[in-house]
Amino acid sequence: MDTALAPVNPAALAAMPSGADGFAQRLVALPAGRKLMLGFGLVALIGIAMAMSNWSSNANYKVLFAGLSDKDGGAILAQLSQMNVPYKHADGGAAILVPADKVHDVRLKLASQGLPKGSVAGFELMDNARFGQTQFQERLTFQRGLEGELTRSISALAAVQSARVHLALPNQNGFFREQQKPSASVLLTLHAGRTLDRAQIAGIVHLVSSSVPELNPKAVSVLDASGALLSGNGGESNPAGGLDAQQLQYRQQIEQNYTQRVLDILEPVLGRDNLRAQVTAEIDFAQTESTSEEYAPNQGALANGKPASTTIRSQQTSESSGSSGGAAGGVPGAASNQPPTPATAPINGQAAPLQGAQANGGGGNGNSNSRREATTNYEVDKTVRVTRNATGTVKRLNAAVVLNHRSNVDAKGKTTSAPLSAEEIDKLTALVKETVGFNAERGDSVKLINAPFKTEKPAAEVSVPLWKQPEVMDTLRSLAAPLGLALLALIVVFGAVRPALKAVQPAPGARKLDAVVDDAQLLPAAAAQQPLALEAPQADQRLDKARVLAKENPAAMAGIVRGWASKEV
Repeated sequence: MDTALAPVNPAALAAMPSGADGFAQRLVALPAGRKLMLGFGLVALIGIAMAMSNWSSNANYKVLFAGLSDKDGGAILAQLSQMNVPYKHADGGAAILVPADKVHDVRLKLASQGLPKGSVAGFELMDNARFGQTQFQERLTFQRGLEGELTRSISALAAVQSARVHLALPNQNGFFREQQKPSASVLLTLHAGRTLDRAQIAGIVHLVSSSVPELNPKAVSVLDASGALLSGNGGESNPAGGLDAQQLQYRQQIEQNYTQRVLDILEPVLGRDNLRAQVTAEIDFAQTESTSEEYAPNQGALANGKPASTTIRSQQTSESSGSSGGAAGGVPGAASNQPPTPATAPINGQAAPLQGAQANGGGGNGNSNSRREATTNYEVDKTVRVTRNATGTVKRLNAAVVLNHRSNVDAKGKTTSAPLSAEEIDKLTALVKETVGFNAERGDSVKLINAPFKTEKPAAEVSVPLWKQPEVMDTLRSLAAPLGLALLALIVVFGAVRPALKAVQPAPGARKLDAVVDDAQLLPAAAAQQPLALEAPQADQRLDKARVLAKENPAAMAGIVRGWASKEV
């Protein structure tokens, strides 16, 4: 069947817009509401793109330095500006952020320039010595530098947040007979929840005393932020007589040792969860020293029932004799002129008269006398005893043990509990006494009771949903911003931009007609007056496409034909 097409008006085809000019004309021809929607959508997309860019740039910033003083912060910012490195502030200006890929490079460059210097100045103060500086100024600068170096060293401890060191260095003068000794004071500010043990405090004291010549460790005072004295001897730091940290730790170790002994001896018998034990120890930390002298009687008086010789320490004997002569008598001659012979008086007994006296006084009335003294000193027994009691001795022990009832399982599998018998409790009590070294004279006490333990059912394990787990929550928080911006961009595109662009596009029928009909061709003037009836060829692809268009979209085809018919003359 042959199909004929209506004649085409070339002027109408030439009037239809095409290309970029046609898109601009269709955009201008849109209603005001569509234009406003398209403009709002484009502005929103630009804002979302800028927000995404800003978020991605912020995510790549990391902390360069934190907790800086105002002076160091200003110096670092000035140096970053000279280095053309972008930076940001955080935590109210307490932290400085730079791009993540430049953190280490910037730190090394700033370190080469001595930044940050820190709020505490050390021995670098000696580098700025001025000409004409007096001896007092030089000594004061050295003292400030030494205080700064000690402050830096103490602040390096993990538990110390900040520190201040004050040194009292008296002026040493060789003309003074008694030189005043230096002293030091340290004020510590600790991190929240941190404490210093006795060893750390002693380390701080020795650090300061070793850095200052002739500084006695007892002259170093360490205080915390609350004003409590941390250093000093036990009597000085605890005037009330309480236990210090080391003594408390020693007592806890003693109590834990005794408690573990009780548990180790009873757990194999009763079971691990069937007893509880606590031991309280009273420790004597007093130091006592006594000296005594004892004088024993003469231990050598009797030995095995017989007199025994004693030890003679010293012996002294003195003897003297004399005579009073009468008138001369005797036979004159050679016998009376001879000297007397030596005396032969015995050591003990009565002295015999001298020979001369007898010879001379044989016929006279002369007198003679003698005297002998003996002194003997013996050793006396003496005992000197010095008693020094040891510190940290146990004065008293109190042990308390609670035993659970015995559990019995019958043939049906039912569990019942029964108390222990008195005989069993007595045996266990004796066992505990032997374990802790019970001493009745010392006042120790051991108490065992039998009571049922209250068993609590274990709480049902609550499974945390996947979306509530910490790892998932952190991931969601990190992705919340980009996902929200992407969702907003999709809403803007499909809610505002896409409908406006769809309205600008030409109708589908017109696009299909352009594909079917060729460009307009100029006809001769004679032929233009009388339209020619074109006869379709037997096999034409364009005709087939027109038929398919007419079947798929008859309304559009009817509109095209109606337009052709209304424009014909």
